[in-house]
Amino acid sequence: MSTVQRERLWTGPQGAVVAGVFATAFLFAFESYAIATALPLVADDLDGLSLVGVSFAVMLAASVVTMTVSAPWCDREGPTVPLLTGVAGFVVGLVVSGTAVSMELFVVGRAVQGLGSGLTTVALYVLVGQAFDERVRPRVFVVLTSAWVLPALVGPPVAGWVAETAGWRWAVLGAIVPAVLAPALLAPALGTPGAHADVRLRPRRLLLATAAAVSVLVVSVSGQRGFALWWVVLVAALGVAVLVVPPLLPAGTWTGRPGLPTVISTRGVVSLAFFGIEAYLPLALVEHRGLTPTQGGMFLTGGAVLWFSGSWLAANVPALADKHRRVRLGVGLVTLGSVAGGLVLVEAVPLVLLVLLWPLAGLGMGMATSTLSVLLLETAPAGEHGAASAAMQTNDAVVQAMGLALGSAVFAALLTRSSETAFAAVLGASPVIGLAALWLSGRLRER
Repeated sequence: MSTVQRERLWTGPQGAVVAGVFATAFLFAFESYAIATALPLVADDLDGLSLVGVSFAVMLAASVVTMTVSAPWCDREGPTVPLLTGVAGFVVGLVVSGTAVSMELFVVGRAVQGLGSGLTTVALYVLVGQAFDERVRPRVFVVLTSAWVLPALVGPPVAGWVAETAGWRWAVLGAIVPAVLAPALLAPALGTPGAHADVRLRPRRLLLATAAAVSVLVVSVSGQRGFALWWVVLVAALGVAVLVVPPLLPAGTWTGRPGLPTVISTRGVVSLAFFGIEAYLPLALVEHRGLTPTQGGMFLTGGAVLWFSGSWLAANVPALADKHRRVRLGVGLVTLGSVAGGLVLVEAVPLVLLVLLWPLAGLGMGMATSTLSVLLLETAPAGEHGAASAAMQTNDAVVQAMGLALGSAVFAALLTRSSETAFAAVLGASPVIGLAALWLSGRLRER
């Protein structure tokens, strides 16, 4: 990429769009960390400890529905109205949650936030596809990644300080600031018309998305409330079955069909391998290596920082120009790094080795997911970036939620036998899932 092209990304109207992309992604990232940090104070103040899990699940479930709505809306009219509507809905949800007088109302606010985020995330991908050519898109996705790394580093302490000094409500309402800035910065890219004026929302697609959302919510709540394992597995199976019924996802997504279907399935599976470890790694370090909760949480920082590094390398290193090869390299690094989870239980393995091993998973995620996002826009049919983005986001949400909920149910069931058995099951599953993603990534290039 030439120097002129590099400068163009950050100067003039296009530079403002890049800043707007960053601000929009930062909005969701900061809110995520702020809520997670302030939630203990929220639950205590509103006497709603039993609804903590629901507050996370309901947002994810609601977003699955509006992702499906956003796709034809973007392809028909362009990303402007869906994006602005989504940001406005997200702000309304923040206000409802931040001013809630009961935990039930707080959960309602989280649901409204989910509706807004579903519209916005799809519209943002469509906007990137329209505003930037394929040579620049990899670097735009580096910006998207960096918008999640910064909140991961500074979000918890800042939100914690605000929650403890000014109150949890201000920690929640503070996310309104980037929500106001983002649309203003994106203004130069807004107004682009859609590519297909005849595209309409299919009722069957909306029905399937709603069924998947309900399954996500039920499985998440069941897994956290200690329901019988057979019940959780049954509901999860029904929810995943919805994914293989066209037209929610492209045909062949879960049979390894080359092209767009495999781009979507590879990203969903490799993300599950990563987050499946991240959900239990700090706890395992506390329980089996004697670390403090703060030390266990800080253990994840290396993965967050190298996630950004992997994304940057994918966009800037000529040796990684082959997109299919760097996806495979990234997935391989995730699989290798995830071995750190199982090694936590092996006392003979020094802690310093785990400190060096786990960040490889973050490096691989940055390399693989940013490249898969680029491939998504390249392999999607012309004018159907909205439908492809919605399919990817829906698949990610359902697969991750189902996988994590099933993991929590298995963990709870095995914990009655021994802590080692429970941790070995959930931590040992991630390398296997990583190998499945590696197999899928091998079909990206096939025709």
